[in-house]
Amino acid sequence: MTPPKSAREQARKLVAENRQARRNYEIEDTYEAGIMLTGTEVKSLRAGRANIAESYAREENGEIILVNASIPPYPPAAQFNHEPGRKRKLLLKKKEMAKLILGIDKEGRTLVPLKLYFNNKGLAKLEIGIGRGRKNIDKRDLEK
Repeated sequence: MTPPKSAREQARKLVAENRQARRNYEIEDTYEAGIMLTGTEVKSLRAGRANIAESYAREENGEIILVNASIPPYPPAAQFNHEPGRKRKLLLKKKEMAKLILGIDKEGRTLVPLKLYFNNKGLAKLEIGIGRGRKNIDKRDLEK
């Protein structure tokens, strides 16, 4: 028998997870960010279709942007569909944004998306972390 999950874990509907992130990066801090999406992107996410494995986040004009995340087109939307690989703005508080920008200014650090999910209010959220890249020898030690 599986142990009961907490209310917070039950409410999350996981859409996509970057499984290689914790292997390739040493995650220092994690933050929860909202994402600016169009209607067809939300419908595609609710169908469970997304890929954040090759994506990353960066700072552009004082905003944090998600790059390379793939949300495939929603077939019933036909002509009103979105571009699958477009850049998406992440919604964060100003203090959190400042911490992230300072965190990635340090050498060898990047913003890595970890999980894409819907919270208990039905809003799409992205868990991002400040990560420092691991070398191959560090990865082998981790696997041991």
